[in-house]
Amino acid sequence: MNLHGTPLSIIIFGFFVVLVLWLSYHFARRSSSAAGYFAAGGQIHWAVNGISFAGDYLSAASFLGICGMIATLGYDGFLYSIGYLAGWVVALFVVAEPMKRMGKFTFTDALDAKFDSKGIKLAAAISTLVVSICYLIPQMNGAGSLVEPLLGLPHWVGVIIVGAIVITIVATAGMTSTTYVQFLKGGLLLIFSTILVGALLFRGISTEAPSLTGPDGESLRFVPTEMTHDALVEQGLDLVHTEGDFSEYVGNGESTWWINDEGSLWKCQWAGAGLVNGKIDGLLYPVGRIKAIGGMSAEDAAEGTGRLNPVSFLAKLTHPDTKIEQWHKTKVGNAAGDRITVYFPKEVSGTDQMKPGVKFKVKTGWEKLNFVSLMLALFFGTAALPHILIRYYTVPSPACARKSTIVAIAAIGFFYVLTLFMGLGAGITGTVNPADNNMSAPLLALSFGGVLFAIISAIAFATVLGTVAGLIVAASGAVAHDLMDRFGGMNLSEHQKVRAGKFAAFFVGIIAIVLGIVFRGINVSFLVGWAFAVAASANLPAILMLLFWPRTTAAGITASIFVGIVAALGIILTGPAMFAGPYGMTAADAWHPLGQPGIISIPLSFLTLVVVSLMTQKKAA
Repeated sequence: MNLHGTPLSIIIFGFFVVLVLWLSYHFARRSSSAAGYFAAGGQIHWAVNGISFAGDYLSAASFLGICGMIATLGYDGFLYSIGYLAGWVVALFVVAEPMKRMGKFTFTDALDAKFDSKGIKLAAAISTLVVSICYLIPQMNGAGSLVEPLLGLPHWVGVIIVGAIVITIVATAGMTSTTYVQFLKGGLLLIFSTILVGALLFRGISTEAPSLTGPDGESLRFVPTEMTHDALVEQGLDLVHTEGDFSEYVGNGESTWWINDEGSLWKCQWAGAGLVNGKIDGLLYPVGRIKAIGGMSAEDAAEGTGRLNPVSFLAKLTHPDTKIEQWHKTKVGNAAGDRITVYFPKEVSGTDQMKPGVKFKVKTGWEKLNFVSLMLALFFGTAALPHILIRYYTVPSPACARKSTIVAIAAIGFFYVLTLFMGLGAGITGTVNPADNNMSAPLLALSFGGVLFAIISAIAFATVLGTVAGLIVAASGAVAHDLMDRFGGMNLSEHQKVRAGKFAAFFVGIIAIVLGIVFRGINVSFLVGWAFAVAASANLPAILMLLFWPRTTAAGITASIFVGIVAALGIILTGPAMFAGPYGMTAADAWHPLGQPGIISIPLSFLTLVVVSLMTQKKAA
């Protein structure tokens, strides 16, 4: 799919950017003090804070990543929605009110409220920085994916644009402007996602899915062409290599084609060089469609079901006679040792589409550990994310903290229901880009016209802005308030603390830009799962034990945080996803087969806290 920015998409995108920057300028006068900069002065209304929670939490992972996973994986993709939402139960019943009572500006304040410990200040601040950076990577990655079709710019340009805008937001007005940016984009995301799902249900399902058209009028639908060797030779393509069921043809050195034994042809991607459909840094045409509808003849299915309600929509899709074309990929090596990513269709029944086990295979012991590990991270990670925890300091009282959490749960839960329909809708409408399924929801909007596509994409971009802003505020607070002022004993004035926070925001933003470019192409929900795992390993044991185990000591908390960080990051960095991704190797080269660290790192962090606390009881007394 090679879209280019249209005047409409550029205008709508520009409007959102200008509005966000105006909010920053408008609220800048409220951020002269440390309380105003890091916690919005504690004067945000609980209802506004609840929607801001949703705006902060519904990040690129929720809107882009989950919809993409549901479009390609069905039920297994929806498990991320369930895990993300379930974590708010811990936040509501365990964390909300105590965090507000014990803290002032940051997560570190709450952990250190009873101890005044240098070790806790250092460990908690480092944990905030590590988790924030881990969470920033998928947000920046998602921003680059959005800018490619929205503005027709390269991925890395989109990442830089987001970084520059967010640094401006945070450096100008801190938490106050961040709160209202998150409130705005959270509300708009809920409204227009509802409109998109409503349009999908009104249109119904048809095997003659609507085709997408680019700005230059070219059709964006990609259907594998039935080709033979003779036909390829007639087009000037030469056979250069055969590997298994696929043969490689190259013409004029400009494009690579693969044809299988059945005659179906795909233009394919060079894994390293970015050659797709014969164009450098291009994207695959969107694919994926419904080929038969259960209970309907082929003629009726082509005409479509007409308007459906949510229940009948799901019933049609999960019918055993419904046939859906899913897209998979494999890597094949040629004679020169290069590896090519080949995308190919696979037909599944509607029942199989919503069966578990497409992504999360639990046949072997390692696969079971990976699945349980991910669910633990998603369930426990929410209540330990620093950029979520600092939102409790923006409201006036613990009661307001609880109310805002309830509003957040309602808004987030409703949105995750919408992701199920948007993801499945994209998977049957020919709007899945198999090389980057993060764009499934915006491309579904494109099937209803350029206006909805531009609005949805711009809102998705604003979604990234709001989440990144919250993360950078949390990181800058860790540097200025926790490390420099409290741990370093620099006794900064209010003005100096705010200025230090702004400098920290700049440097954290630069780091996020670089990492967002490096991790291009990896599903953003998958990357966020790592951030949740690190947060659950490093932060949650300290929070829970501090609240419910009186024998917890400062040394125990400090050791627990450091062990959680090292264990989680160590397992991630030596695991199969890193070797098959950024390292440029294969999953088989990894040191171990465990893709998610939570099953080991979370219990290890708890155990460390208990053991060290028991060993330091006398010293603490």
